[in-house]
Amino acid sequence: LLARPRLLLVDELSLGLAPVMVEHLLAELRALRDEGTTIVVVEQSVNVALGVADHAYFMEKGEIRFSGDARALLARPELVRSVYLQGARDALRPRSREKAGQHDAASPRAGGDAPPALRLEGVAVRFGGVAAVDYVDLDVHPGEILGLIGPNGAGKTTIFDLVSGLTPPDAGRIALHGHDITGTPPSTRARAGLGRSFQDARLFPGLTVAETLAVAFERWIEGDDVVTGALRLPPGGRIERAVTEQVDELVELFGLQAFRSKRIGDLSTGSRRMVDLACVVAHRPTVILLDEPSSGIAQREAEALGPLLLGLRDRLDATLLVIEHDIALVSSVADRLVALDQGAVVATGTPAEVLDHPAVVASYLGTGDTTLRRSDQPTGVAP
Repeated sequence: LLARPRLLLVDELSLGLAPVMVEHLLAELRALRDEGTTIVVVEQSVNVALGVADHAYFMEKGEIRFSGDARALLARPELVRSVYLQGARDALRPRSREKAGQHDAASPRAGGDAPPALRLEGVAVRFGGVAAVDYVDLDVHPGEILGLIGPNGAGKTTIFDLVSGLTPPDAGRIALHGHDITGTPPSTRARAGLGRSFQDARLFPGLTVAETLAVAFERWIEGDDVVTGALRLPPGGRIERAVTEQVDELVELFGLQAFRSKRIGDLSTGSRRMVDLACVVAHRPTVILLDEPSSGIAQREAEALGPLLLGLRDRLDATLLVIEHDIALVSSVADRLVALDQGAVVATGTPAEVLDHPAVVASYLGTGDTTLRRSDQPTGVAP
């Protein structure tokens, strides 16, 4: 903005940003527009786009499919639809929350006799003089979906790095299903059932989608070795056929047929996110760390993501930790929310309790309805 542009191009305005930050940015864009600046915004959330746009263009596969008033776009369900996740959501249909035992006091989700699926005891790490994670205690019960929220820089992703072994803690202990994993490498944690997705979908850029999914099945391949593969022995062929069948199933499940032979580095942010989620299903972990799963995907995909996460929990019998700035999404799936700020826990409880906490509202949520409902149906607009 120091260059005082007459035309400003903003790519993915809300990507990875807390609601209060998006609220501030929308206000800045409105002020710039009122001063005479022409603004073009690329935005996956139609709700966020409606907060600033006068005119909307909807693009699909390189073509403009709609041009007109931004609010009229929501009345075109044949355009604003779930392309990737609809099939996966239907296939991974969740049990009802009551049947799943979420509200049963005897359920492991409410405590029970089982050890926590994941436990952090006094975990801390500093970068220079900054406490990125400040002696955090956290228990996540088997089968629970725990949402982590907080402003940018609160320490959420750093906690994931500590749990997955990418960053060693300065203090504290981390246990997976009752076993201390504090000093173990990421590969050992992955074999023990810990799964992780990244906000930027860290996949092998030179591999195709099918090859990437095949690598994700590695944990479950038995009888494979260098000699069998090099000499093309019969067991190797059977293993390859079995993996190919499972890859085909995931490709169809996540609507990735058109990208099966494309390299990961050639995909869009949203398409890589779909492959990333498919890799999580292939790995079949018992504890899953999802870092902003709705990041970079269209609004209708984000709306389909909630039921998909519930179904994923049920299908894999897994525990989920979800970092998410889409408040409508995370509050619809989480059993509990934990709010962080400056590396410390400031609130924990049910979604309603945490989202009403004054410190959470002030530092993270703000008051803008648009930014709080990135993937929720706007009031008065039919789906």
